[in-house]
Amino acid sequence: MENNNIQLNGKDDPEKGLKRTLKTNQLSMIAMGCAIGTGLFLGSGLAIQAAGPSVLLSYALGAFIVLLLMGCLAEMTVAHPTSGSFGAIAEKYMSPMAGYLVRYSYWIGNVLAVGVEVSAISVYMRFWFPTVPGIIWIILFAGALIYVNATSVNTFASFEYWFSFIKISAIVGFILLGSYVLIGSSAPSSIGPENLVNAGGFFPFGWWGMWVAVFISLFSFIGTEMIAVTSGEAKDPDVAVPKALKATVFRLSTFYVLTIGIMLMIVPWKTAGIEESPFVKVMEILNIPGASGIMNFIILTAALSAMNAQLYASTRMMFSLARRENAPSILGKLNKRNVPANALAVSTTGIIIAAGVHALLPGSSYAFMMGISMFGAIFTWLMVFVSHLFFRVQWEKTGGRKLPVRMIGFPYLTILGAVLLFCLMITTWFTDFKIMLQFGVPWLLFLSIAYFVSKKRNSFVHPEQELPKQKID
Repeated sequence: MENNNIQLNGKDDPEKGLKRTLKTNQLSMIAMGCAIGTGLFLGSGLAIQAAGPSVLLSYALGAFIVLLLMGCLAEMTVAHPTSGSFGAIAEKYMSPMAGYLVRYSYWIGNVLAVGVEVSAISVYMRFWFPTVPGIIWIILFAGALIYVNATSVNTFASFEYWFSFIKISAIVGFILLGSYVLIGSSAPSSIGPENLVNAGGFFPFGWWGMWVAVFISLFSFIGTEMIAVTSGEAKDPDVAVPKALKATVFRLSTFYVLTIGIMLMIVPWKTAGIEESPFVKVMEILNIPGASGIMNFIILTAALSAMNAQLYASTRMMFSLARRENAPSILGKLNKRNVPANALAVSTTGIIIAAGVHALLPGSSYAFMMGISMFGAIFTWLMVFVSHLFFRVQWEKTGGRKLPVRMIGFPYLTILGAVLLFCLMITTWFTDFKIMLQFGVPWLLFLSIAYFVSKKRNSFVHPEQELPKQKID
């Protein structure tokens, strides 16, 4: 029986060269940085418009799906800590084509998500500079973050750590301030729990509205899977990855439900939108001098943080594709600082797309970019669940080592997660977010054709490349 406990040596590892220096707290902050972005601060306005106060249930259900996802991902990532992550795992346990589709879909999703964040940045800067064209801010901030990603993984991690620290501190402060307004002060009659049932009740758009908002809530949680991508540069994946995943899911769930709940009790849900962050509206209603400007700065930091993390994720996924000979080999090269600079350059195309969309659709660029960027992430999440079904069976069959973390309720909870995600994907066809499927289905067809064409051109069969596995001391 094959033993899956040995560490592959450097010459067999297609992703060799990346330095394993990231620690548990850095992994958590990177994942939080990617997830706490415009999904909470700006995208929450879209979710509230779709569901009303029942958006609280939407975010709770979204958090449950992510909890199931992280359980599957933690187990597989500890077994195979690599920057190729879920793409490499799908390749090994399902098929090379599955790995190809996952890697490229996740790459394009993150590339376009960079465009979502940079589009949001132009919205935030309008708060201070209403007459300056948004394209100026897109170019300025994009250049700065490309420089950060082009230096070293530790430089990236340091920036991301402090970006995330600012955001988390701000959210905690918002929760404390909002709680004081609701409980510890003489609040105006227009502020209080009654806002959760005024103007149509808790379910103003019925269960359908709540269900549609679950999809929007998932955009807020996208980025938690970043821990799996960073595992290829983690110092001790066996310990760091499970801890970081658990901490991230718990913090995100708490932050989202508490902050949105407080916000809904202060701001009437009908006033929430995407022209201005609902969080800024809260500060304006409370009449705190300068508070709306401070909050806008924090939200700007959140968008920059998410954009920074998404540039990292898309770069590492393109690097993995190149090392697996599914992209030009030049994209798999590292510079003298052990950074895949060529892959980074290609992954900045989302910024160019965002700039073009912003110029063509200045009033709706955020919602449009959000819709098309979602497909790559949701498809990847769906494939994580499917891959886990194959992984667990084969891992036990081939005598894999006892892993420090295992998904509970297998296979039922894994299947439940996959079914919920698939149903949400189908749901988007009947909403304003059908652009996701209109983009995603042709994208998968294009990738499938590209895969078979590239495979046919190869006149020889490449030897199977193994995933790196953790060494047993």
